[in-house]
Amino acid sequence: MAETPRSLGYVMPAEWEEHEATWMSWPKDPNTFPAPILGEVELAFAAVVRSLAKGEEVRVVVDDEAAEARARGVIERTENVRFLRLKTADVWTRDYAPTCVRGPDVALVKWTFNAWGGKYDDLMPDDGAGRALARATGLRVWEPDVVLEGGSVDVNGLGTLLTTEQCLLNRNRNPGMGRAEIEGVLGDYLGARKVVWLGSGIEGDDTDGHVDDLARFVGPRTVAVAEEPDASDPNHGALEEAASRLERAADQDGRPLSVVRIPMPEPVLSDGGRLPASHLNFYIGNAAVVVPAFGSPSDREAVAALEGFFPGREVVAVDCRSLVYGLGTIHCATQQVPAAPAGAPSGTTSRRP
Repeated sequence: MAETPRSLGYVMPAEWEEHEATWMSWPKDPNTFPAPILGEVELAFAAVVRSLAKGEEVRVVVDDEAAEARARGVIERTENVRFLRLKTADVWTRDYAPTCVRGPDVALVKWTFNAWGGKYDDLMPDDGAGRALARATGLRVWEPDVVLEGGSVDVNGLGTLLTTEQCLLNRNRNPGMGRAEIEGVLGDYLGARKVVWLGSGIEGDDTDGHVDDLARFVGPRTVAVAEEPDASDPNHGALEEAASRLERAADQDGRPLSVVRIPMPEPVLSDGGRLPASHLNFYIGNAAVVVPAFGSPSDREAVAALEGFFPGREVVAVDCRSLVYGLGTIHCATQQVPAAPAGAPSGTTSRRP
């Protein structure tokens, strides 16, 4: 029988567990962020980097020396920031970088990245970029030959995983795999003992319903879900269904989940239609929880809600009205590297940038 992470005692930790570092990739793709908004996007990225660097190392992937110089100049304060020169197509490290699991030490799962169901040919090379990043760590890597993006799952670190049917059961991902087969993969490679299936994602989301715009664990048994009270809004039905499913769900030990609601921002629009703006696309760092803000009255409500769940961390709102133009925000652009477990031998987390 082939060894899998689960067979060796590995599980994907919750995002609030201690990190060694966070990976990000500096923005530059003109198709994602046209020149008129790129400067604002860089400022948003820099704000995220500075907030996270207060509590952990931030490893910023840049194409070359010139890109590193540019990033350093925008970030300004680069204490606890390291740069890795590695060619990438775009910024969405959550989806193409490897997923970290922890057991006897820290190891990686590198999923196949197919640009969200083959939607963007120019971003397909980021599958290779994610593999190169995995190799650069020097850690053990499993490659299950399954299409999956990091933004499509969220975990409590104890064996319960959230995802959506719209994404993981989509024929543009793994057409030969059904629900049971997908659950088997999530168990073998991420340690999921219970998968909570939600339905569809939010309007404007080109990822086919990533859960990190919809619902997130904020505690071992507590899930925050986005809420849209306006029944005429296209997001209302999907979000109400998600909340209903979560209220009926249980964790890996059969205990009911506690569900809290965080309001959606006012619609953010572009020439192409509605953008996937959601406060749920926050990222939990060691010292800060960084929350997407959109100039909406709900910005303050989202910050206040998350302050209640993470009292030991600063909750920082970053204006993401430019960043969401690229159809993602903070969680999409970050990927955590967990700290090695207590008692693990030295060198069991990333040995290179």
